[in-house]
Amino acid sequence: MSLLVVGLSHRSAPVSVLERASLAADTQAKLLQDTLAAEPAAEGAVLATCNRIELYADVDKFHAGVAELSTLLAQHSGVGLEELTPYLYVHYEDRAVHHLFSVACGLDSMVVGEGQILGQIKDALALGQDLHTAGRLLNDLFQQALRVGKRAHSETGIDRAGQSLVTFGLEQLADGADVASWAAGKRALVIGAGSMSSLAAATLARAGVSEIVIANRTTARAERLVQILTEPGGTGVAARPVEMVAVGDELTRADIVVSCTGATGLVLTGEAVEAAMRDRAAPLALLDLAMPRDIDAAAHRMTGVRLVDIESLADASADAPMAADVDQVRALVSDEVAAFGAAQRAAHITPTVVALRTMAADVVAGEVARLEGRLPGLDDKQRAEITQTVRRVVDKLLHAPTVRVKQLASEPGGAGYADALRTLFDLDPETVASVSRADLNDADVKNRGRV
Repeated sequence: MSLLVVGLSHRSAPVSVLERASLAADTQAKLLQDTLAAEPAAEGAVLATCNRIELYADVDKFHAGVAELSTLLAQHSGVGLEELTPYLYVHYEDRAVHHLFSVACGLDSMVVGEGQILGQIKDALALGQDLHTAGRLLNDLFQQALRVGKRAHSETGIDRAGQSLVTFGLEQLADGADVASWAAGKRALVIGAGSMSSLAAATLARAGVSEIVIANRTTARAERLVQILTEPGGTGVAARPVEMVAVGDELTRADIVVSCTGATGLVLTGEAVEAAMRDRAAPLALLDLAMPRDIDAAAHRMTGVRLVDIESLADASADAPMAADVDQVRALVSDEVAAFGAAQRAAHITPTVVALRTMAADVVAGEVARLEGRLPGLDDKQRAEITQTVRRVVDKLLHAPTVRVKQLASEPGGAGYADALRTLFDLDPETVASVSRADLNDADVKNRGRV
């Protein structure tokens, strides 16, 4: 089996295509289930964010795997395969590992170095675990990606290069001014109460806005976010929840609006923004962080309105400077990819080595039993000494070859050593497979809940 990733991101596709291809939570679950039902795939995980959609799978055939995963992405995204294909990228084996590790470190993000992607990778793994589509390979891969990402942020200065998409968006709205000075005293409306909206509310509170209104389809979630913002020792900002039906009225009073919901249609239509502008004299700043978009792009053309959305953020990020620490993170990623590959290759041969030692133990047991039949007068001490001696001889004969074969198997191109070992010793394939299944079950038990 081999790791394959097929996906598209802000680097390979225009925002208009990403917007149409975005996957709702229930669609992601169905995509994973269909991936495992497909013949080439044994495991699956999907990483879907506002600027990337990637399907990871453990496949036994490369070309069939690429064709199947591409077709599945097209079917579940609703974008035709012919239209989607030019924007897809494919990574295989070590290149796939390198890609995910780079993504985890923020090297492939719209805002280089941002740390939110770690939470999204964690969510992707949790979904794969809940649906039992992530087996040993993808569990190991995503767990290690999270560790690599944390290493990058703790051991390098990548945080100096990175910032959250919220902060970057507010900087674009401020148009060169200091965000805190620009936001101070303004009234803010945050639409949505998920992780991105919560981050936006907290960022606005730290920037010094005078009031934050939280609108959400589920009022209880809006109330919970307000409670967090206003609790003792919190931000100290004035905050209140409202229902979604009140958004139109709140638009006439707000100076800053940040929207990030999971809605499939527009949350703020052009007509709603235009109506709000008729009842106000002050300018209106809109930040749309949703994919697909929440705010009608027509707002770009309205007098007194400044709209920053994912598309304009992608354009702005293309000119953002890269910190020198990025090179250090790239080196870290390369080292981690090599270590992960070596560990996976070494693990691949372990069932064969275990099967070999099991076969040797069976031979020892059979010969000792045969000896007892021919020498029935042996007492317990003599029998134990003979058994121990035979076992020591076998262990010494197997020690050097098994240690060496593990070393060789961990090197690039070492996958064939397991096959050679099975052939040389005529090992039963079912015995090797049973060891692999036991390892897989153990790994599944250990990895549950470790995200």
